[in-house]
Amino acid sequence: MVQAPPRPALSGPALVRLLARLADADVAESPQTLSDRLSQWLGWTDAITLSSALNASPPGVAAGVRGYDAERDCARVRHELAQAITATNRPRARRRPGDPPPPAADTADFADFRQRYLSLQQDMETAIGQLRGRLRVAVAARSSGMARLATLDAIMERVLGARERSLLSAIPALLGTRFGRLRDAERQALADAESAAAATADPADDGAVVADRTAVAAVVPGAWLDTFRDEMQSILLAELEVRFQTVDGLLAALRTS
Repeated sequence: MVQAPPRPALSGPALVRLLARLADADVAESPQTLSDRLSQWLGWTDAITLSSALNASPPGVAAGVRGYDAERDCARVRHELAQAITATNRPRARRRPGDPPPPAADTADFADFRQRYLSLQQDMETAIGQLRGRLRVAVAARSSGMARLATLDAIMERVLGARERSLLSAIPALLGTRFGRLRDAERQALADAESAAAATADPADDGAVVADRTAVAAVVPGAWLDTFRDEMQSILLAELEVRFQTVDGLLAALRTS
């Protein structure tokens, strides 16, 4: 029997690897450099804006916020967003008062999960955008060179924000396909096991009956929904890390300035 060659391992963010696995797709590494890809995402007016910022005289050093702890602020925002994500997957016994109960597998509707995903995406965009603004104020207060870096970051956030939203908005559709595939696979497995049990050739053969009943019991009803919840949580946490890359860059600049 000829075996299919193994898929090449992807490098890069965990989000890319998770989505490729979710879609069961062969995703090749892009041969383009970062600068080549950026050139496709930036319009000519964006390029002029960036060029002007790079060629302008260094901006003056802005006043920082007294007592601002960037490390603590970043850790707090990351923790709060991660907590909001994992709360969706909290076991029933550990759910906090006021949390809605998770839907049962037989009545689960992907529309509910889609709305939750979109809501968390909006929470991440808002919280991280505000954090990024606070970090830019702190960066700009260090030196004229750092002030220029803060200006460039603000421009990049503005010109690439729409592209980022467009790319990340495609994730719920992939999750919807996965939701249906997992649900249908469990239904088929249950139907196959029950058909095998009903088609026992000799009802007097206790061994065959026990084996068929064991096959039916091996398919745990509703397990597919737990699998989906775990996958959705992993993807949300991976998306959080991608969104935090610019924050980590500003924080690194503060550490070395």
